Amino acid sequence: MEWTREERYRRLDEASTKEIEELRRNVEKCPWRQTYHIQPEMGLLNDPNGFSYYNGEYHLFYQWFPLGPVHGLKYWYHTKSEDLVHWDNVGIGIKPTAPFDSHGAFSGSAIEHEGKLYLFYTGNTRDQDWVRHPYQCIAVMDKEGHIEKYEQPVIKDVPIGYTEHFRDPKVWKHGDHFLAIIGAQRANLTGCVVLYQSVNLKEWEFLGEITTDLNQFGFMWECPDYFELGNKGILIFSPQGLQREGDKFQNIYQSGYLIGEHLDLNSGEFRHSNFRELDLGFDFYAPQTMVDEQNRRILVAWMGLPEIEYPNDRHGWAHCLTLPRELIMRKGKLFQQPVKELAQLRKSNVIAEDILVNESKSYDSFHGVSYELICEFTNKDASQFGIDIRVGEKEVTTIKYDVNNKKLMFDRSQSGEVVAEEYGMVRQCDMTSESIKLQLFVDSSSLELFVNDGEVVFTGRIFPNVKSDGIRFFAVEGEVSMKASKWDF
Repeated sequence: MEWTREERYRRLDEASTKEIEELRRNVEKCPWRQTYHIQPEMGLLNDPNGFSYYNGEYHLFYQWFPLGPVHGLKYWYHTKSEDLVHWDNVGIGIKPTAPFDSHGAFSGSAIEHEGKLYLFYTGNTRDQDWVRHPYQCIAVMDKEGHIEKYEQPVIKDVPIGYTEHFRDPKVWKHGDHFLAIIGAQRANLTGCVVLYQSVNLKEWEFLGEITTDLNQFGFMWECPDYFELGNKGILIFSPQGLQREGDKFQNIYQSGYLIGEHLDLNSGEFRHSNFRELDLGFDFYAPQTMVDEQNRRILVAWMGLPEIEYPNDRHGWAHCLTLPRELIMRKGKLFQQPVKELAQLRKSNVIAEDILVNESKSYDSFHGVSYELICEFTNKDASQFGIDIRVGEKEVTTIKYDVNNKKLMFDRSQSGEVVAEEYGMVRQCDMTSESIKLQLFVDSSSLELFVNDGEVVFTGRIFPNVKSDGIRFFAVEGEVSMKASKWDF
C-alpha cells in the first residue's frame, strides 16, 4: 500500500473510532506479535528516546506513528518499568501540536534536573515547499507524570555550514554545565556531530563540531551519544551512507561507536580508534544509553531499520525495541550483556549435554518460540557446528561456526518470510576462540544472540510459521562437545 503525504501526516485524533478499532483488530491477528519485547500497540515504532531512571522507575519513550506501519507524523510514546523487564504502557508523552514540531516530535534524550525530568527532542517542521526546518525543544515531566512543553524551542537555528538535517539531541551534565551533542550534516553533505553547552538547560551556546578522523564517513550521523566508561570516551552514532567492506556495513544503515580519550571540551577534539559496529545482525539502529541507579551504562536500540519493509507491516504495526543491554569495557571494546533482571523471565528449565559426531540432534523439551537458550561448544574437531532454531518442515534459522574459516554466521535465508533480501541473508564475522558460547533470546519474530558473554552481538527479525518451533544442535565433518540450557519464557 502506498501512503500519500496527507495520510502520513494525519493526527491520531483525526482518525475515526472505527478506523482505530479495525487497526487494532488487524494487529491482534498477527502471528508475529512479540511476547517480551517492547512493541507498539499499533502503528510504527522506531527510535528509543528519553531513556532514563527517574523517581524510582525506568522511563523509555519511543518514536511512534499510530495510524499505520509507515514513517509519518511522529509522537513520543511513553512506557515505564521498575525492573527493565515488565513494562507498563503509559501513553503518549509528547504530541506534535506546536508550530515548532508541527510535522513530528523527533528523537531526543532526557536528563533529571531540580526534581523533574527534562525531555529534549527535535521538533520537525516543513514549509509550504516541503523544506525541513528543525528546532531543538524541551518538554518537562514531573513526578506525577505530567508533561508540559516549553512554549519556544531552546535552539531555533541550524549553525552556518550545516544543512537542515540537524537532530537527535543527547544531553548530559559535566561539572556545573550541561552539554548536548546533535547529529548533523555538513553543507558538503557529509555526516558529523556538533556540541552545545548550557548552564541552565534553557540558553544554549554552540561550541562547534566534534572533530574526529572520519571526515568522509557517510552523509548523515543520526542519534549520537557520548559517555565515559572504563576511563575512556565513547561516541556512539548511526552513520548513513557507508559502503560495504567485507563482512562489515551490510545493512542499509549502520550503528557503531568510537573509543578514545575523553572528549576535549575546549577544542572539541575527540581522539579515537577505528569505528566498530555495535551489532553485527540484520536489524539494529538508533541505540541510546543511560546510567541507572546502580551506575550501569545500559543500552536499548530500535530492532529495525529505516526504509525496510517487514512482513508484519501488513498487519498494521512495525518494529520493536531490543532488550536492555549493559555495556562493559573489556579487551579495548564494548561488550554487551543482557541485563541480569531478564532472568526473571525464566520459567521451566531443561538441560542437554552431549558429544555430537557428524550429526544433527534434537532433545526432549528443546522447542518453542519464546525462550532463552545458552549453549557452549568445546573440544571442537568438526568443520562446522551450531544451532538451528525455529525449525519447521521448510523453515530454519541457523547459527553456525565455521572452524576452517574461523567465521561465526547468522543465516536467516530459510527463516520464513523474507526481509530485505537485497541486503543479504547471512551476517558473519571473524572469530577465533577455544570455545564458543552462544546465548540466544528468541521471541515470536526475533533473535538476539550474545556470543562469548557479549563480545559480539547479532540481532535480527525472523518471520517463521508459528508451528516452526524446533531446536537442533549439529556438527559437520567431525565432533564437538556441547552443553545447552534452555528456559521457557
